[in-house]
Amino acid sequence: MMLNMYKGKIHKARVTEANLNYVGSITIDRDLMDAAGMIEGERVQIVNNFNGERIETYIIEGERGSGVICLNGAAARRVQPGDEVIIISYCWIGEEEAKKLLPKIVFVDSENRILETAGSEKHGQIK
Repeated sequence: MMLNMYKGKIHKARVTEANLNYVGSITIDRDLMDAAGMIEGERVQIVNNFNGERIETYIIEGERGSGVICLNGAAARRVQPGDEVIIISYCWIGEEEAKKLLPKIVFVDSENRILETAGSEKHGQIK
């Protein structure tokens, strides 16, 4: 059996841009991608904490150290610069491997600089 498990997330990132005239995707600072174990072209879910929207798209690599979080194309209609989002990546893995999976959780400040990383979460607490 294969399970669809969450493998990484960037928690409470700030949207820096919304570009309706681009063909699609989300552009993410390469440093944030690396810290969360994400790669260019990977499918992600974006959850907007300000309006409850959930968007699925794929990643385009942004400039390292830029702090860029840019929703492109149609997704740009679902966010505003300054909105707080959670970017989540998933993977398909076997049940035994899933039991050992430690997601990469990246916490950022209001300028999308990495504050800390974690490998698990419990209700109300982060390890």
